[in-house]
Amino acid sequence: MTATMNISLPETLKEYVKERVREGRYSNPSDYIRALIRTDLERAAERRLEALLLEGLASGEPAPLDAEDFQAIKSEVRARIARKPGV
Repeated sequence: MTATMNISLPETLKEYVKERVREGRYSNPSDYIRALIRTDLERAAERRLEALLLEGLASGEPAPLDAEDFQAIKSEVRARIARKPGV
């Protein structure tokens, strides 16, 4: 489902958006704005992943995992997948 959202831009930004569309990569201003939002979402996800990785590194000494640990992880993942609707 697509919803409409109106935004106000200063003339300089409006012209910039139009120029980007004229360059041919985007079909219209909405396409350009959607691309910007997707890029922002990707960057936010990357920042979140980096924060989680840093948190993991700072969480203390690593503990080795054995075959039993991996089996428990696999079982948990399978259980979570099975609980998802439509799976």
